[in-house]
Amino acid sequence: MIIDTIRIIFFCFFVLTVTDFVCQFLLSFSILSNSSKILSGSTSSEDSLNSVHGLRFLSFSWVVLVHTYLQIFAIGENKGLRAVTEKNFAYQLVGNATYSVDSFLVISGLLVSYLFFKNKTSKIEIESFLKSFGKFFTLVLYRFVRLTPVYITVLGIVHITMSFLRDQTVFETPLILQLNCDTYWWRNILYVNNFYPRREMCMLWSWYMATDTQFFVLSVILLLLAKRYFKISVVVLFTLLVSSWCTTAYIAYTYQYQVKVQEPFALFDELYDKPWTRIGPYIIGMCAGWLLAEKKCQIKMPWIVVILGWILSIGGLFGLVFCIRNGLGVAESSIYAALGHTVWGLTLVWIVIACRCGYGGWINTFLSWPAFHPFSRLTYCAYLAHPIIMFLTNYVMDGPFHMHNGVVMIVFLGNLISSYILSFALSLAFEAPFMRLLKLILSPNQEKR
Repeated sequence: MIIDTIRIIFFCFFVLTVTDFVCQFLLSFSILSNSSKILSGSTSSEDSLNSVHGLRFLSFSWVVLVHTYLQIFAIGENKGLRAVTEKNFAYQLVGNATYSVDSFLVISGLLVSYLFFKNKTSKIEIESFLKSFGKFFTLVLYRFVRLTPVYITVLGIVHITMSFLRDQTVFETPLILQLNCDTYWWRNILYVNNFYPRREMCMLWSWYMATDTQFFVLSVILLLLAKRYFKISVVVLFTLLVSSWCTTAYIAYTYQYQVKVQEPFALFDELYDKPWTRIGPYIIGMCAGWLLAEKKCQIKMPWIVVILGWILSIGGLFGLVFCIRNGLGVAESSIYAALGHTVWGLTLVWIVIACRCGYGGWINTFLSWPAFHPFSRLTYCAYLAHPIIMFLTNYVMDGPFHMHNGVVMIVFLGNLISSYILSFALSLAFEAPFMRLLKLILSPNQEKR
């Protein structure tokens, strides 16, 4: 395989011109070429929001930490330690981890809006309905083709893995996962699985993929609308945000929801995975993306505003995670459920804006560290594949796991590293080639070495 890759590169450099379509097509499948792009610490001209890379890596690490604890809780023999652990102050990082996925939604909305308004071809102009529909169809198709191949691959790997482990493990495997994937796999491919009950889900964690894709489709419609009717688009966006707050509060109050650290996924079908309860962070991200593009990332702020912004941002982050414990009533919990996701989005967009506009200091230096860039590029594949690592870790054991927080941290690091190794292989085999082919077909002049 490596020899073939070297031949392709030699052929392109010494036989064909750099813009030759055949050469670029062959390079799309080059292991060496794709590896260098994935592992590079540099960024392209479109990728100037470098702090996003650090935020993406930290958010995924948070997801893996939470799932590791749930993994250990499922097979641990000393169940009493769970009750002790859940009373620990630091455990709120696990119990209130719903915001880890909100971080992804903020970043998605921010990048979609920022790149749209930053693009010179996105200037306001009168377009026919047919032309606008063509752009909408192209953008949605691009996303579908970019995400789906590796998604289908992971779905197949999950099915094969669970079929194998079912006959090999001493533990009771989640048989419903395999049965659901046999029956309801098509919902995942259409990105509508979050509209169905949890008991019918294939790859439970893939609810995020459906939610994010639905938000992307909605955002494309609103962004194209904004080219001609900007104010109407803003009104629609604000209406969606307020409607989300009201709907979430109503659902939480109707079901008598109360915040409990021990139940991070309470009311999963009603509150946790539905787009109408999670759209707040995405909208905040879109607004921040427009602001950065409109101001060309040159936002001047008095130092008092900068200091106040950092205090509120850091205070909001820690307050949402570590200051919301058991004891809130139904009314307070409903308000928290309705506004918490949006507040989290506001804290994150401040970090991105401050870092990009020169007010980030050492925080920007850390989040923009080039070492985060490869991990950031692999986050999609890693998010899809990390439960596979956990299934294998769980079900190949020949006895229960003895829980200890120190050991859990070791398992967490193992899960994190293994997930990225697997994601690198998946990206090389499926994600990177399809992304380069799409760029080659849609923008042949941009796909150069």
